[in-house]
Amino acid sequence: MTRLINKLTKVPKGQALKGRSEPMAVNNKHEILNHPIKEPFPQGLAQAMFGMGCFWGAERKFWQMDGVYSTAVGYAAGYTPNPNYQEVCSGLTGHNEVVLVIFDPQIITYQQLLKLFWENHNPTQGMRQGNDQGTQYRSGIYVDTPEQESQAQLSLAQYQLALTQAGHPAITTEILPAPRFYYAEQGHQQYLAKHPDGYCGLGGMNICLPEQ
Repeated sequence: MTRLINKLTKVPKGQALKGRSEPMAVNNKHEILNHPIKEPFPQGLAQAMFGMGCFWGAERKFWQMDGVYSTAVGYAAGYTPNPNYQEVCSGLTGHNEVVLVIFDPQIITYQQLLKLFWENHNPTQGMRQGNDQGTQYRSGIYVDTPEQESQAQLSLAQYQLALTQAGHPAITTEILPAPRFYYAEQGHQQYLAKHPDGYCGLGGMNICLPEQ
């Protein structure tokens, strides 16, 4: 029997795919930064996680920032353990396409990462980003510490004010404690480094995040 899925509504946990116990096999070396993309990372580094629509373009934005040690793309904030891309795209895992960012807080601040996040996608579109539609394209900030959460919430309020003043609708970004990160397939890691002319639907709203 074919299951009818509304890809603009997150699947209930009890209806999600069962997944598997084996993690995705990936090369533990960043194509551009030449650093590991999996733990353990050097002491003193911090991590952040964001969903901005298709993860290819979002990852490239972050790896280009000074102070970013490594990045990886994967799936998070859903229910299915170790999903694959086809399962995530089916709408039956609940996951979002996300970017894991490992950064040196002595060089780049979390606030600077938030600025890149807000200014490089449209956070008002719900379960889509541009022409990409589905729950895996939702806007999300997945916080690793209470400090990250407070900064994320403050930045949301500031950006909402800027958007409202410009006549834009309400932000739909979810802010959640960092869930488990499942690495995406090797072909998706640093995709635009390997395919410079590949698809990138990332686009901002030409509105800056106000300075704190």
